[in-house]
Amino acid sequence: MNAAHPVHPGLQGSPSLAASPASAPPSSRRLSLGSVALACSTSGRGSPVLFIHGLGSSQRDWEAQVPVFAPHHRVVTFDQRGHGKSAPVIAPYTMRDLAGDAAAVIRSYGAAPCHIVGLSLGGMVAFQLALDEPRLVRSLVIVNSGPEVVPRAAKEHVAVFARRVLSRLLPLRWLGALLSRRLFPHESQSAMRAEFVARFAENHKPSYLRAVSAILGWSVAQRLESVAQPVLVVSGDRDYTPPARKGLYVQRLPRGIMEIVRDSGHATPVDQPAEFNRIVLGFLGRVDRDAAAAE
Repeated sequence: MNAAHPVHPGLQGSPSLAASPASAPPSSRRLSLGSVALACSTSGRGSPVLFIHGLGSSQRDWEAQVPVFAPHHRVVTFDQRGHGKSAPVIAPYTMRDLAGDAAAVIRSYGAAPCHIVGLSLGGMVAFQLALDEPRLVRSLVIVNSGPEVVPRAAKEHVAVFARRVLSRLLPLRWLGALLSRRLFPHESQSAMRAEFVARFAENHKPSYLRAVSAILGWSVAQRLESVAQPVLVVSGDRDYTPPARKGLYVQRLPRGIMEIVRDSGHATPVDQPAEFNRIVLGFLGRVDRDAAAAE
């Protein structure tokens, strides 16, 4: 449900990947946006980075990133509307609404311009945000995601139909169990599967279905040439969407590069955290150095 470009060589000069023992625990708060209430957290200091999680998940997606990035960056995470500890939602909403939520979080922390790191649904929100509110965005890191969810081939239409039906008919724990096998296929990843299923089952089902509806049919693919910020696309080599297919849209980004993470599926920040952290910290550091040199 995401959309050959040369892989960018390994980014050098990455900060240490070890969490600082002096890092303070994240500070949490609740941000009210009319009928929407978002659970937010921040920690660390430095150039700000907003992490945006995937569908049916929460800011817990980033547990392997927050303590590593906080010694180098001001880290902001939040639960998207209807997810995690944010308030459940019943009313329909759009991807532009989700991007507006992210913009409100950035403004509430005075964090603009901000690096955006988005996984799956979070990557889609990141694209929408960069186009709707470009002054808020310093760079984008798009993780196993793309600029549209529009089925075109017959196989894609079947996959979308199956996802709609299964999402409505199956209890969330059963759906989570099915998804976990695709996310974490190795026997050595049984603990990851169990944790994923337990967390997925915590979702408020009407809110989850609203999120699915917001995603299907969404596209900003025709506007990619307007994304002026540096963009790093990170792809697991076993992601649902092959890296070569992602490379087709990376070619259209004026400042886009791609990194492929080996032996990784759709949940790259979870199944290959050390390599993911190395790549992303290196990219953010380079963007910040280039920005400082241009001032």
